[in-house]
Amino acid sequence: MNSICPLKPAALATTVLALFAASTAQAASATLEGWALMPANTFAEGPTTGQFASGAGGNSLPLLNKQSVQGFSAVLAGPAAGTYLFMPDNGFGAKENSADALLRMYAVTPNFKTATGGTGTVSAANFNSGASMGGFTSGSYVTLSDPNQLLSLKIQADYTRYYNTAANPLVDPSIRSGRQLTGADLDIESVRKDKNGNLWFGDEFGPYLVKTNAKGEVLRREIGMLGVASPQNEAVVNGTIGATLGRSNGFEGMAINPNGDRLYTLLEGTVTGDPAKTLRINAFDVGTESYTGQQWNYKLDGAGTNIGDMTAINDHEFLIIERNGATATGGGTPFKKIFKVDLNQLDGSGNLVKSEVIDLMNIADPHDLNGDGSTAFTFPFTTIESVLILDAHTLLVANDNNYPGTGGRNLGSDNTEFLKIHLDQALNVSAVPEPGSVALSLGGLGLLALKLRRRR
Repeated sequence: MNSICPLKPAALATTVLALFAASTAQAASATLEGWALMPANTFAEGPTTGQFASGAGGNSLPLLNKQSVQGFSAVLAGPAAGTYLFMPDNGFGAKENSADALLRMYAVTPNFKTATGGTGTVSAANFNSGASMGGFTSGSYVTLSDPNQLLSLKIQADYTRYYNTAANPLVDPSIRSGRQLTGADLDIESVRKDKNGNLWFGDEFGPYLVKTNAKGEVLRREIGMLGVASPQNEAVVNGTIGATLGRSNGFEGMAINPNGDRLYTLLEGTVTGDPAKTLRINAFDVGTESYTGQQWNYKLDGAGTNIGDMTAINDHEFLIIERNGATATGGGTPFKKIFKVDLNQLDGSGNLVKSEVIDLMNIADPHDLNGDGSTAFTFPFTTIESVLILDAHTLLVANDNNYPGTGGRNLGSDNTEFLKIHLDQALNVSAVPEPGSVALSLGGLGLLALKLRRRR
């Protein structure tokens, strides 16, 4: 009689997902052409963090004299080809446990494993030049700060002890002296660079828009949204107004147009009074630093519960990551997709028309780049929050590992995976000019105008 060896829960979940993917591989409309992995335990220099959070997946907290590099919630193109600027969120997922988690952006270089080679590893890069670095040390990141006290919010740097509570540890001297921002001050979930080279961060606590220079230094007071406030909004906490948005349902997604002068903010949750499962997209003028009044509604799929990111294809088309909370180990059916919307196309209910671009649970992997033994690739992580258009046929996608969270592929702390995905159908991409090229173009036009004037 043959004996049957029972599978452990993690192995069983992985097997089920592999069988599901294999059975649907014929329908895949996208192909994995590059894959890389950053281990969950990837750290950067900095003050002790995790003093108010709990460990998981065999990884204990706090982290003495270091910061966790992950999880990533947004991505921008880096300073050199093949480098990228990734932004972690507020740290450990809540205002109450992230006072010692610094808000940063890191420069990384994935060495993608492809059909022709590559190691599948990820390394640090210089934030300004893209040059390779041996680790996430000074020069590989920028830390957000408010040196000129422009925010109206009380931040951890204003206190002697974390959360202004006598029983808590002293706020690290580097946080206080540099007025560095932490995950108890803001929950940044999105970031874009405007035509002037300044950074705009989308926060969930307000929700607020926060403007900084390229070094992460705040340039003005935070900008709220009329009629939209989370329970953590300062005015709600003070009893001035009531909350109209769920906790941590702020600007999870934010895109910028190709000219770099208009932001499009996408809320993660439904505003009180709006139709169920509809999310607001609002246009924001970078020049006037105010909302334009234009608004669109994005309707979640029946299986979808949250959005993960939003990025511009051109002036009117956008990619949006949509997901639910199911994973390989947590039960349920993982729903992880990327949709395309066009601001000029509405359905009969006034919602944006959606078309599926990628099913992230069904990507062809003919070369088995991640080495799981399957030619169909699945991406079953809880949160997938970064998408970047590399060209008309190629996307970069990465997950937020919610360090030290677990449950994506197995019961250990999740790693961060970087995917380079080839699309069968090209996107109608408009190139986003870098601030330097904009300045050069304007300078060239000025010289041409002067030359023509002299001729006349």
